[in-house]
Amino acid sequence: MSVSSARSFQGLAADPSALNALRYGAAGQGDKAALKEAAKQFESLFMRELIKSMREATTQSGLMDGQGSALGHDLLDQQFAVQLSGLPGGLSEAIERQLGRQMGHATGQGSAAPLSSATPASTVGRAAGGTRQADFVNQHAQAAQAVARESGIPASFMIGKAGHETGWGRSEIRHRDGSNSFNLFGIKATGNWRGKVAEITTTEYVDGTPRKVVARFRAYDSYAESFRDYARLIGNSPRYDQVMEQLGSVQGFATSVQRAGYATDPNYAAKLSRAINMTLSLQRSTT
Repeated sequence: MSVSSARSFQGLAADPSALNALRYGAAGQGDKAALKEAAKQFESLFMRELIKSMREATTQSGLMDGQGSALGHDLLDQQFAVQLSGLPGGLSEAIERQLGRQMGHATGQGSAAPLSSATPASTVGRAAGGTRQADFVNQHAQAAQAVARESGIPASFMIGKAGHETGWGRSEIRHRDGSNSFNLFGIKATGNWRGKVAEITTTEYVDGTPRKVVARFRAYDSYAESFRDYARLIGNSPRYDQVMEQLGSVQGFATSVQRAGYATDPNYAAKLSRAINMTLSLQRSTT
């Protein structure tokens, strides 16, 4: 790739608004090379968002967090996205075929049709199908759907929240002997809890400052019990009334959960939204 092409590629990865202009430019030229370049740059943007979602969903906020570190992460995500895009057999080839069909290249007829927002999400979901996130979503789909039918809370919201809380299964709460507590939601064992308990060292934010503390968390005999207890907590406590009123909106749900004091992380709503959107994308890719 030439220096100018590389700069253009990186610019698009950083500027999603440029995608539409690129797409219609490729359509107007009717050039397979332009179409291939458009597909590569679409892939770069999708890879960037996927990398960012994976990192933020699995990373806890820390003492070094700030505007500088956020910019550094963003630039690194952009660089990785560019490097990983356009590889043989990669995502760009699938996007190129899809763009070709929509633009009339496959049949030689029709004009450039609007690109469906569901298309990239589905394609990205299939590309990420072997990742930890996809495995986590598949693992808990049945239990979450059963509880969703009982509670009305969307399964994707619960799985996304469980994924965020546990680093997609990488950091589940365990007893001191290493056995699993099956607590997917980080629900603490407060004074009215009479079940099993797991004690771990965790990070709490006090006046915006992270501190390590020893906390007591609820423990269960199965993941299904964890989903059911979470639904009871959200659905039956007046504290979360506003959360239950936002079941039709990912952002509204995540913001209401944070405002209700579910977590002390000041960036919790943004992180939770990303985790839920990741879950929705992976679910769409399998339907």
